[in-house]
Amino acid sequence: MTSADPSPLGPLTIRPETAADQPAVQELLARAFDGPERVPGLVAALRTAPAALAPLSFVAVADERIVGHVMLSAVRLDAPRRLVDVLSFSPLSVLPEAQGRGIGTRLIRHALAAADQTGAPLVFLEGSPRYYGSRGFEPASPLGFRSPSLRIPDAAFQVAKLTAYQPWMTGTLVYSEPFWAFDCVGLRDPSA
Repeated sequence: MTSADPSPLGPLTIRPETAADQPAVQELLARAFDGPERVPGLVAALRTAPAALAPLSFVAVADERIVGHVMLSAVRLDAPRRLVDVLSFSPLSVLPEAQGRGIGTRLIRHALAAADQTGAPLVFLEGSPRYYGSRGFEPASPLGFRSPSLRIPDAAFQVAKLTAYQPWMTGTLVYSEPFWAFDCVGLRDPSA
């Protein structure tokens, strides 16, 4: 027995998010992350938070509809030599009915290329090693990076090294305040 293919999408375009896109992005985030509070609030806060690097936010558009979104925002690496401005890859979202069509992969590729053009040396994320490991990320801990929270499973703490990366750039990742304010760091123990 085979299942029917989901309805086809038209050609996909990835472009920078505009102010006019923000309501659709907030709705997409609420659907993709099952609720309108934490992740949509995090993205809204990251758009305006003071930071050393401007946030990068991209949308995937098909049939004149936003079907995916990705954001990279400034965080810091507390390296032995000095603080290093790096990026956090969070969040990545695709409408549930559009998943499994390569939209997330294309957003990742686009976002990493854009991050490289900014001169940022590293991009960090919390996520599935199976998914992100084949899309440019690798386990961060074995490379000398320390997670910003004990609640982040070691396998989920990942990094992509970009052109400006230098081997001395190791140390502890430090998230910006919005990640903490919206409790978007690591996994909470549901039994606690």
